[in-house]
Amino acid sequence: EYMLLSRHQNARQNHDITVENGCFENVAQFRYLGTTMTNQNLIQEEINGRLNSGNACYHSVQNLLSFRLLSKNIKIRIYKTIILPVVLYGCETWSLTLREEHRVFENRSFPSIIRTIKSRRMRWAAHVARMGEKINAYRILMGKPEGKRPLGRQRHRWVNNIKRDLRDIGWDDMDWIDLPQDRDQWRLL
Repeated sequence: EYMLLSRHQNARQNHDITVENGCFENVAQFRYLGTTMTNQNLIQEEINGRLNSGNACYHSVQNLLSFRLLSKNIKIRIYKTIILPVVLYGCETWSLTLREEHRVFENRSFPSIIRTIKSRRMRWAAHVARMGEKINAYRILMGKPEGKRPLGRQRHRWVNNIKRDLRDIGWDDMDWIDLPQDRDQWRLL
């Protein structure tokens, strides 16, 4: 299988590629390392898949969570060690708009799940910021695509989430690349 990412509508037509005796099918989405990727680069499919997987995990341990002899603390530990990691796998790289945060996670989980996502995203941002310009992850996140942007609203980027998270906690005057260089100050943040 292969997937083509393009802004042009005609580029998304289904054209299979044949090489020697093998045929590669053009697909609109596929799973790679447990993550759903789409040719529209929409995170919504991934989030819905994660929530469905979390619901499946919840239903598999529902008997334990409804067992009266287990304390509330043990049930919370079960939730945090079994269900939450399934739901939040890869959340560090999610680029969420405020609308997506409210629409997707409302009434489905603890109110602190958004705070957990932001915390993990900030931890990843600090890690990437300390990598330096020669590492591919840094260059990809900081890179500016060449060419003209298509008409319409600008796409929400991952860096926008980092800047918004810093603004929410009152650190919007600081550069998110310079701030994590001091690990102690970053951890306090």
